[in-house]
Amino acid sequence: MPLVDLVITTGEPAGIGPAVSIEAAQAFLREQGDVRITLLGDPVLFAGMAPSERLLLEPIQLSANAVPGELNAANAQYVLSLLDAAVDGCRTGRFHAMVTAPVHKGIINQSGIPFTGHTEYLAARCHVERVVMMLCANLPAGLFGLDQPLPLRVALATIHLPLAEVPRQISIASVLETIQIVDRDLKDRFGIRCPRIQVAGLNPHAGEGGYLGTEEITLISPAIMQAKQLGIAVEGPFPGDTMFDLRPRNRVDAYIAMYHDQGLAPFKLVSFGGGVNVTLGLPIIRTSVDHGTALDIAAQGSADSGSMLEALRLAFQLAQNQANA
Repeated sequence: MPLVDLVITTGEPAGIGPAVSIEAAQAFLREQGDVRITLLGDPVLFAGMAPSERLLLEPIQLSANAVPGELNAANAQYVLSLLDAAVDGCRTGRFHAMVTAPVHKGIINQSGIPFTGHTEYLAARCHVERVVMMLCANLPAGLFGLDQPLPLRVALATIHLPLAEVPRQISIASVLETIQIVDRDLKDRFGIRCPRIQVAGLNPHAGEGGYLGTEEITLISPAIMQAKQLGIAVEGPFPGDTMFDLRPRNRVDAYIAMYHDQGLAPFKLVSFGGGVNVTLGLPIIRTSVDHGTALDIAAQGSADSGSMLEALRLAFQLAQNQANA
């Protein structure tokens, strides 16, 4: 069987990205024999790494010395160069999927480069107008009375926006396109034949029939109806505080929240640091950790590589699914 080639962008050099990247890569290679992993980064950050036929280090030079825990705007372009190299490798077919370690949005912006996040940057780099951020986790049996492990997937209709901007970014077209992207990628990359999707409202109680807001009536419901007419198994809008019903009788393949914290607060409460961020709608496969740079524990040997390991597992699975589709 040919090897699946994964590439890791090792993220902010002053954070835990380099450490969790190498630790997770080594762990995944031990459990999976049909994969090869390339780490992108400056060799000085991986002094103890022993490259092999299935674990490679592709050097990209730092712009300035990296001190654990201390951000340096001079290395902002280095961080973006990691992403550029991974995207180029995926688009040419050299890599089958990319996995990203955390970056620090603030220091990139401080360097003078506008940057709102991986998701938006990769969309622009791939010349895609709309992508969808989705978080995935495997919930263990026993949690909330689950009789077996349950995959939890939460997608977002809007991403990194001030809360006051969210209503202005919601339209029939944007909600419909989000539903379509989620449905298509669940079929094509996750191998789910007929995905079941639930969509949240924007307002408390999903607007309470217009008493607490009208976006559900004028925007979200019409988008759901159009999606149904296209053959998509989608329901809603549901109140955000009751939509995430994980009991066995209410199995759902993906939830769509209207804004960042509406979806990610409940997700991160139950995912125990093992969540994976997936960018849907790209021509390439991209997964990522669901945590930040953790500057306060950089180089202390205490960083948990569990989310990075899960991101590698999912990237491998999606690459296999796409190859077998």
